[in-house]
Amino acid sequence: MEDYDESDIQVLEGTEGVRHRPSMYIGDVGSRGLHHLVYEVIDNSVDEAMAGRCSKAIVTIHKDGSVSIRDDGAGIPSDIHPQYGVSTLEVILTKLHSGGKFGKKAYSVSGGLHGVGLSVVCALSIEFYVEVVREKKVFWQEYSRGKKKYDVKSRPRGPEDQRGTLIKFKPDPEIFNTTEFNFDILAGRFKELAYLTEGFTIEFTDERQIETDEDGNEKPLTVVFHYEGGIVQFVEDTIKNRRMLDDEAPIFRATGESNGVKVDIALAYTDSFQELIKGFVNNIDTREGGTHVSGFKTALTRTLNDFARTNKILRDKDENLRGDDTREGLVAIISVKVPEPQFEGQTKTKLGNSEVDGIVQGIFGKRFKEFLQTHQTYGRAIVQKAIQSRRARLAAQKARELIRKTSSSKVSLPGKLYASREKDPMKRELFLVEGQSAGGTAVKARDAQNQEILFLRGKVLNVEKARLSRILDNAEIRNIITAVGTGIDDDFDISKLRYGKIVILTDADVDGLHIATLLLTLFYRHMRPLLEEGHIYMARPPLFKVSFNTKSIKLTGKPYVYLTSDRDLEALKIALEDMGLSTNDIVVNRFKGLGEMNADQLEETVMNPLTRRIERIIIADSAETETWITKLMGDDIQGRKKFINEEVFSEESHHHFGEFYSLAFDEENEEDEEIEIYEGDFENEMQDESILAADLLSQLEDWTHEPQF
Repeated sequence: MEDYDESDIQVLEGTEGVRHRPSMYIGDVGSRGLHHLVYEVIDNSVDEAMAGRCSKAIVTIHKDGSVSIRDDGAGIPSDIHPQYGVSTLEVILTKLHSGGKFGKKAYSVSGGLHGVGLSVVCALSIEFYVEVVREKKVFWQEYSRGKKKYDVKSRPRGPEDQRGTLIKFKPDPEIFNTTEFNFDILAGRFKELAYLTEGFTIEFTDERQIETDEDGNEKPLTVVFHYEGGIVQFVEDTIKNRRMLDDEAPIFRATGESNGVKVDIALAYTDSFQELIKGFVNNIDTREGGTHVSGFKTALTRTLNDFARTNKILRDKDENLRGDDTREGLVAIISVKVPEPQFEGQTKTKLGNSEVDGIVQGIFGKRFKEFLQTHQTYGRAIVQKAIQSRRARLAAQKARELIRKTSSSKVSLPGKLYASREKDPMKRELFLVEGQSAGGTAVKARDAQNQEILFLRGKVLNVEKARLSRILDNAEIRNIITAVGTGIDDDFDISKLRYGKIVILTDADVDGLHIATLLLTLFYRHMRPLLEEGHIYMARPPLFKVSFNTKSIKLTGKPYVYLTSDRDLEALKIALEDMGLSTNDIVVNRFKGLGEMNADQLEETVMNPLTRRIERIIIADSAETETWITKLMGDDIQGRKKFINEEVFSEESHHHFGEFYSLAFDEENEEDEEIEIYEGDFENEMQDESILAADLLSQLEDWTHEPQF
């Protein structure tokens, strides 16, 4: 046993502890933690705005990967600190738990509470520059990894110097898995901050992306967020692609203050089956909720039950409506300003102040009761929707019990499942196959030792637009749930999973991708741990088989290659032209569906672990995934197509979330469009998936037919 004595006790000075355990301060060292650095800085500007000293912040992503945030606030105090004898600016950047937000003299409410935000950003940046313009002076200083390059410098303030603070930093690649900022993630947060801080402007520029103005001039992509309507406009913009439950009713808003806590709530009901509640404390997104959200939910349910009883919509013998019934179709924004908020952790995702629950209940409950009395038609529509939700919930409960009972039986597997001989669940693979013809081919191509095939008929129900009772009434979905074995929602139990890999195998065309997206949405909404723990895969079946004329092209091995898209085929043709060859030197065989492939072709490209191409599907950012699903599965067809054309397919755009292949579609519209969405950098993983012209030139000279999937 090794000795353990006084010499083993270490003290990490200044911000050294931040670099040693960065996840304690920013959540993680992946994409979420990276973007949290920007949030820490912009929150200071927002705090200045809430204090009435700041009207605008300018945020820029620079070409070198750094980010700068400049505001017109009062500027960080930078003269000599009376206790430490150095510039106060240096104290703030090098000492944890330093700042002006512990007392209430400078800020009555603020998002920065722990005095670690700027010092953490400084410690985790390879380059960090700060510049402050105060009443009479300009101060500046540079750091690297939390160590100053020089003492704070200063000069007299000139007429061109605008009051405020500039922070520019470049994240340290030794700390973060990725240092590339995502424009859309940051824009989404800035948009929220502008909604929540009426009159405050955030100008966001990305120098990495170029746009053309009306005069044909190229300039960096810039968006400006400014909303005079506050959270009412927030709700209006959120529901603009949904139908209001009552078109005549206004957006409800409740405001009030008690014991220094300010409450601002806006809501509307739509005909959707999904609820969307976003809670904010001092403009911080508390994605895990907290007492402000629980107080709102309690008051909402109680008020609607009281309204239903008073107006005889619920009879004496009827049970009260449950909370999840009353929130179906609800879109609500809850914003509270709390002088001394108690968050769980530095990343501030959940509020813990017990007194806020009662304050929100009192203010919101009173205002909402008055609103329902004034808009009784709207109130009745809300209650009737909640009653329908309860009926659907009870029906779903019965269906769940039936599935649970069936799943516990030894003969529970669906009849369309071709089982394997493997006894170890984690060694088994389940292929969800589109159609009878493709399923038959897959059965012939599979390895019966460990690969199982489940036939699917047509497009699976879109669970985004259906209540649970209808979902569980769908035979194809019941078969999937039964085969997987885990159950769904509250009954989900990962220990009962029957497969290590669940592979979605559909045609390579748009219809096949429709079905794949429906399946992914089913897993995301009702069996999410399968995605989070990496059990869901998507096969990449070929769309073309291209055979080469060996008299024109000298090849070794098999003289053919599989391609997955029209883009790849065009790239191949360009490469042939560059080599002085023509399309007469190749024969292109297009597969309209998996059923047109023979068992050998399917085995080679999809089923054989040595040559196949399947991609693991992982959802990395639930909040962003929710946004994409809402946009892709909503009712606004034209808005969705505009979103796809302008944001998804634009050359400047590079969207990420979870290696999630998805698409936008409308079940009643044949004009379907396809998109791909994914998260993370898997360029190395995918580089041999597409035959690009540059690669092909070198590959064709000595082609050995390495697997492309």
